[in-house]
Amino acid sequence: MPDNLFIPSVDLRIGSLEEYNRRQKEKAASRQAKPKPRPCITISREYGCTGYPTAELLRDILMQRTGEEWVMIDRAIIDEVAKRHNLSQEILRTLGENNRLLSEILATFSSRWKSNYDYFLPLSQHVVALAEQGNVLILDLGGAIVARHLEHSYHFRIFGSEAFKITTLARRLNMEEEEAEKLMHRQQKVRDRFTSDFLNQDGHDPALYDMLFNNDRCTSDRIAHIIADFVLGTVG
Repeated sequence: MPDNLFIPSVDLRIGSLEEYNRRQKEKAASRQAKPKPRPCITISREYGCTGYPTAELLRDILMQRTGEEWVMIDRAIIDEVAKRHNLSQEILRTLGENNRLLSEILATFSSRWKSNYDYFLPLSQHVVALAEQGNVLILDLGGAIVARHLEHSYHFRIFGSEAFKITTLARRLNMEEEEAEKLMHRQQKVRDRFTSDFLNQDGHDPALYDMLFNNDRCTSDRIAHIIADFVLGTVG
């Protein structure tokens, strides 16, 4: 896909995820009391909105303000984790005795996911496991729906006008606006179909989110700071 051009480096983020897991193990080994749940943040966006820049800025802000490691999870990371058996198994161990939670979540999905069991179930397992650990940003992946059962989960959506999304895609992917418009509509249909067919939800439903942001009027920097203030103010 051409939009891979502006997806942050998977290798760099996998390294961040491995470091995050290492620190989680160290903290777990030193704890005696049950730890306080840490935030899981999901960001959903219409195709063409600035999801990646927002998530990266937000991660930097959260790391600076909390002094803790945060990781950003998206489809590319989940696909790569699935290829790395050791890392995959380490993440899934965090589900522990909470497989009931995954069962409850999957029970709310459409029966259509069963026809793609080999792909959809592992994806859901990894997203739930990482969301449970906390200090995680989940970009797309139906995060607001998959993680809504979790304590201290916060959900945000970025939307924009067609003109904004077309212009943004054309500039970032170095393509003609007519081509960017076709790409935008095609990819948005894929996302909407996934949310509808597998998650039994309408991803455009504002009731799924704590806040909505109009990308025409809100820059990535502004959105990231507002989300950080909201989440840290709530859990702090």
